[in-house]
Amino acid sequence: MNNIKILWADDEIDHLRAHLLFLEEKGYDVKTVNNGLDAIDSVRDNHFDLVFLDENMPGISGLEALKVIKELNSTIPVVMITKSEEDHIMEDAIGSKIADYLIKPVNPRQILSSIKKLTDNKRLVMESVTQRYQQDFRAIGMTFMDHMDWPKWKDTFKKLVYWETEMASSDETGMEDILKTQKMDGNREFGKYIEKNYLNFIHSSSSDEDSPMMSHNLMKRGILPQKKQGEPFFLLLLDNLRFDQWKVIEEEISNHYRIVNEDIYLSILPTTTQYARNAIFSGLMPLDIERRFGDKWSNDEDEGGKNLHESHFLNDQLKRLRTGFDSKYIKVTNLNNAKAMVDQLPNLVGEEFVTIVYNFIDTLSHARTDSKIMRELAEDEAAYRALTKSWFLHSPLLETIRYLSSKRVKIVITTDHGSVHVDNPIKVQAGKDTTTNLRYKTARRIDYNPKEVFAVKDPHDALLPKQHMSSSFIFSKENDFFVYPNNLNHYAKYYKDTFQHGGISMEEMLVPIITLEPK
Repeated sequence: MNNIKILWADDEIDHLRAHLLFLEEKGYDVKTVNNGLDAIDSVRDNHFDLVFLDENMPGISGLEALKVIKELNSTIPVVMITKSEEDHIMEDAIGSKIADYLIKPVNPRQILSSIKKLTDNKRLVMESVTQRYQQDFRAIGMTFMDHMDWPKWKDTFKKLVYWETEMASSDETGMEDILKTQKMDGNREFGKYIEKNYLNFIHSSSSDEDSPMMSHNLMKRGILPQKKQGEPFFLLLLDNLRFDQWKVIEEEISNHYRIVNEDIYLSILPTTTQYARNAIFSGLMPLDIERRFGDKWSNDEDEGGKNLHESHFLNDQLKRLRTGFDSKYIKVTNLNNAKAMVDQLPNLVGEEFVTIVYNFIDTLSHARTDSKIMRELAEDEAAYRALTKSWFLHSPLLETIRYLSSKRVKIVITTDHGSVHVDNPIKVQAGKDTTTNLRYKTARRIDYNPKEVFAVKDPHDALLPKQHMSSSFIFSKENDFFVYPNNLNHYAKYYKDTFQHGGISMEEMLVPIITLEPK
């Protein structure tokens, strides 16, 4: 303990000698005053780590003193102590941002508990996080050594994300590198799991409960079952939303919505908007989209937008599933779009099914690659999450969610794919017809190390279109990204430590689908 200094203001301070002796024996430095004005003067002239403030004192009240103390030092924690249990006093105190509220008579242990919670919280949380992760570390490691089915992968990934966010919210625990290594082990095993099972998954029946819910059956299995006939319903698809990013915006959303179900589904390959999001809206794998819709499918080589027909795909799927309704479709790609969407909300809540595609997070990911300033703002995964949260708290999207909650509208939040932090370049060679994506390649001829990639020699096996008769696909795994031998060092350095998508990793493929009901 680093000599924590406490100010205690109470007009009956002489009756609290036992409490003061108890705290001094515990090593705390306690200064006492018997009125609110002296408490204000003491805070103005001295540093304190914590203030105990009696509500009912001669002169100015504790609430009046609290207001001035907060103006002098807004960060100092203040504990209000009162004999009264009247609601308005408690509400006024809480509204003035007190740190704790105690009702007399208080015993020394209550006081000590409040002190520890407010002054030693970070250390206690850090020690708790460290101890609990150490206990879970072995269990997670043993899980990777077992035969892992789909439910185990979902649960294990949720645990890893939980520990990432827990460690990021506490001080240095000394366990961050161990967790990072364990996550790398997880991605290595996940790559093996996908190589072994992916083709079977995409060829299985959509009603096969043993197979993961995936992009092309997400609407049927994950979204439509949440909608009640005749009631308004909103689908919010946030492009490129990782599960850890969902967890950092969850707290604010939970102020307005109750989480009915927090699930994870498996994005198809390639984990890009062109393939995964079109699969969600059409209810079909990309090869079947091309066969059904012809020129409405765009291959990688084709010019122009690759997701121009999502509304058409979605309403075609809703018709095939005999839902009896169409979807109103809105795509938000910039702030002006977002503000226009908010203005439309009073009219939209009367619709049976509304789909909003929100592109900001994907834009943020690409901006981070291309902008030096954005790289500095989001230099690692914790900073990337923090930047996502900061954007969300000031976004029209949060305004939309608040409004929908006030109108008692049920919503589902999901995404098309995630992204992964890449740091290991691997060499490939291909012709000019190859794709520019750093996590997957498709071309007529690709030279690669088979041990480093998941290769699909015939795209039709993976239900993907062929650009050419001899086209094939390769997908990078773990934290790898593809570079060409020409000017290798330049591109390896430029793209190292960026967030990319298109390949195989837990962060890209294990993505959230969240069902929410208004509180």
